[in-house]
Amino acid sequence: MTESAAADAAPRPLPDIQASAPTHDPGFLRRRRTALALLFLAFTFSIMDRQIVSILAEPIKLEFGLSDTQLGFLGGLAFAAFYVTLGLPLAMLADRGGRKTIITLSLATFSALTAVCGLAQNFWHLLLARFGVGIGEAGVNPSSHSILADYYPPEKRSGVMSIIALGANVGMLLGLVVGGFVAHQYGWRAAFFVVGLPGVLLALAVHFFLKEAPRGFSEGRSPAAVQPPPLRESVAYFWSNRAMRHLIAASMVAATISYGMGQWQPAFFMRSFGLTPAQVGVMLAGVFGVMGGLGAVTGGWLTDRLQQRRVPWGVWMIGASQLVMVPFQIAAFLSDSPYVALALFALPAFLSGFYLGPSLALVQSLARLRMRSVAAAVKMLCVNLFGLGVGPMLIGIFSDLMQPSLGQESLRYSLVVFAAAHLWAAVHFYLCGRNLEAGLAEARRD
Repeated sequence: MTESAAADAAPRPLPDIQASAPTHDPGFLRRRRTALALLFLAFTFSIMDRQIVSILAEPIKLEFGLSDTQLGFLGGLAFAAFYVTLGLPLAMLADRGGRKTIITLSLATFSALTAVCGLAQNFWHLLLARFGVGIGEAGVNPSSHSILADYYPPEKRSGVMSIIALGANVGMLLGLVVGGFVAHQYGWRAAFFVVGLPGVLLALAVHFFLKEAPRGFSEGRSPAAVQPPPLRESVAYFWSNRAMRHLIAASMVAATISYGMGQWQPAFFMRSFGLTPAQVGVMLAGVFGVMGGLGAVTGGWLTDRLQQRRVPWGVWMIGASQLVMVPFQIAAFLSDSPYVALALFALPAFLSGFYLGPSLALVQSLARLRMRSVAAAVKMLCVNLFGLGVGPMLIGIFSDLMQPSLGQESLRYSLVVFAAAHLWAAVHFYLCGRNLEAGLAEARRD
């Protein structure tokens, strides 16, 4: 049986909301708000569990005697390898039904295995647990984005996806503050337990309270008229749609910089300025958590409004924000004072989240109806394989290579090199905008 035939034959669960329900109905609005809140929390927990290694990197390095390359591998590729491997198969299942079940099981899995990281007795134990965290997180985002696209129409999606993207900053803030405090008071192992176990309770809440909208509900489209295509057909379409292609490339480069720097900034402040994990956690949470969160929401709000005036303007604004960050980040990494560095990081922290919500929303709008979970997974594959997987490890490799000549300051200059890559991301955002109107028209030809 072919893949598409199997999809046709497979039973589909009845939707939790009737297709005829009006969008102003109080019951519908309540279910929509509940879905947004639960999926926001799921993404927040995933980022907190994903990024916790960054604030714990130095005590883990000291206990296990690791190199920067090994730390980069633990914080990046060890997670991303399984995250991207399972992301597409789970997204294909989500496009055929059972999105809530996938989110529930994935959330419970990565939360439990984050706690298991605290039991590691050596590098290899920790590595295996991080593999498991990646396996668990693979199912959350594609299914979440697909559900929200069915609840919210295209003109509201950038703002809604920016709320979801805000979870990245909240998760990072909680990971830095809670992880840094707990590690300082009780050791790095306790920090893994504290951030991991609450996610299991959230998985139960998702199971009981999350309701799905029918496919295409927000656009008044019939899910029965469109069946999921084979994976190769979806990927071929994503590549042929120039706006989609450049959007994914831009997000991939921006994420490589963001994840790489996010993984190593705590270590940079500890090494270059002699600060403790607790001090760094509070300082970075205040700048990157708060400013980054404000930027994520602002970026989505601005994009929605600019796109209503002229379709490419929102994407071009995001490209411009990438350019503005470069001189501030370079100056921050070269600073001799932790307070001057933090002040210089404030604007880049605000602008770095601009692309998150709009890129998630545009992927859903540029994808055809039964390709949306797969589209989110393809974007996540590219973003996480290169961004989360390669970014932290490359910075660690560069730091190790420069260490013989620069000593402890090698990490500082490795980060300076990475800051210049924002120029590359800006080019792709510009090209996405040039092709955006044609790409959106192509996506509606179901």
